[in-house]
Amino acid sequence: MSGFAKSILVSIIIAICILLFTNLVFFFPWYTTMIIETFNVSQVVASDNYLKRTYYDDAMERLKERPIYSQKADDIKIVAENESGQSVLGEDDASVYEDLPEGDKPYKQRGEPVKVTIRAVYPLSIELWGKKYEQEIPVSFSLTTTGLKHYKDLEYYEYLDQWDEAP
Repeated sequence: MSGFAKSILVSIIIAICILLFTNLVFFFPWYTTMIIETFNVSQVVASDNYLKRTYYDDAMERLKERPIYSQKADDIKIVAENESGQSVLGEDDASVYEDLPEGDKPYKQRGEPVKVTIRAVYPLSIELWGKKYEQEIPVSFSLTTTGLKHYKDLEYYEYLDQWDEAP
């Protein structure tokens, strides 16, 4: 009788392992989507030195429409911040910021690093005998990019000393 009980226990453990493996098979494309979307957002941030509201909304919408992301759509976060931790999310029209002090602008001058992070929750779930067991796994991916755009309304510190020394 103990041999029969052991075989049933082994069968249950193998079934659980197969279900967990199936969930992990879905995890890799889910995580790859996060990597690709982080890369896309970082490229846009690099071209403007900040994240425009329209592109932020588009990226959020694209992620929320994805199959597994849609299950935990409220847990998706896109964060873009400069090296001092200040958010670089701003309006689409950069001319709105021209009259503001330099510290209040979401963008910095060319050459400043910007870190883009996407955070989401992966729902690891198994259904056994009609009961669903779910564990939420918080996952994030970050890329640091460098701003490429030169803003005329910001001082460009790299060459200021060079001009002071000229005769």
